[in-house]
Amino acid sequence: MTDPAASADADSTLVLLKVEEAARRLRIGRTTCFTLIRTGELESILVGGLRRVPVDAVPEYVTRLRTTQHAA
Repeated sequence: MTDPAASADADSTLVLLKVEEAARRLRIGRTTCFTLIRTGELESILVGGLRRVPVDAVPEYVTRLRTTQHAA
């Protein structure tokens, strides 16, 4: 039996992720992901009252992390 969450993570047609899906891609917890969103470190938008993370925001966040850590 396939995991529906795993298939959602692998779906290349998605343009928005649930916070839980973004957290799973980053291998962090849901609460940590919401903290990144609240502080503005991870981009998110509201769609009809639902918080969503643009798919491209995840690699952009990782790139910023890598850049700042290499500069330090």
